[in-house]
Amino acid sequence: MLTDSHCHLSHAQLAGQLDQVLQEMQQAGVNRALCIATTLEEFERVHAMALQHASLWCSVGVHPDNEGVREPDVETLSRLAGLPRVLGIGETGLDYFDMAGRKGGRSIADLEWQRERFRVHIRAAQQVRKPLIIHTRNAADATLEILAQEGEDGRSSQAGGVFHCFAEDLAVARRVLDIGYYVSFAGIVTFKNAQALKEVARYVPLDRMLVETDSPYLAPVPHRGKLNTPAKVVHVAQCIAELRGIEFGQVVQATTVNFDALFACGAGAT
Repeated sequence: MLTDSHCHLSHAQLAGQLDQVLQEMQQAGVNRALCIATTLEEFERVHAMALQHASLWCSVGVHPDNEGVREPDVETLSRLAGLPRVLGIGETGLDYFDMAGRKGGRSIADLEWQRERFRVHIRAAQQVRKPLIIHTRNAADATLEILAQEGEDGRSSQAGGVFHCFAEDLAVARRVLDIGYYVSFAGIVTFKNAQALKEVARYVPLDRMLVETDSPYLAPVPHRGKLNTPAKVVHVAQCIAELRGIEFGQVVQATTVNFDALFACGAGAT
């Protein structure tokens, strides 16, 4: 049974069809999904889904690129992370995408608020000993640098975590693995033009990878361009199996065990 390690079921495109989404998951053999919070305002809805459905879990965090929302602090994140069925902190990280073209042409120097927000999430994760769910876009060096500055360097790490929807090259993947973090693959790995990412999927050890949809975004081939749902994580796992020349069941088993290990599901998480 597969686990979708990262989805957004509170998104407007999916929230009104949750029963159908859950039914499709069951039919596809996807028995769990981790619902990701992107704002504190959204957390209550995400948490309610996890409390109401045995196949769903959730996280707490504020996405690095969300502005005009309630700003997190260590105390708040730590308190909410202690609630039942909350498995991790995030998604958090850095997003330096298209710096010249968005929001008045802001520069990297203007994004100290992003970096400080990331540090707050790291400190909360360390305090509650729950893993970080990392988003990084056009900011891999800075993301890894801040993790190291905060002690998440593989030697003194207290939180650990996963780089979700990984879309970086092999050099970055090696650095992520070196600090003990997991790498999660989404539908991008199925895209024909994603040759560098396919190389990463062949390289990352089976015991260090997760699979996800990031739904409703990034639907995998053969559903590219359509609405994505957790059931479609099957196509991500199938693609990885084909790339590595192994059985589909091996990817299912490994990523399930890895999810349990990272998020402590096998150790009585509530």
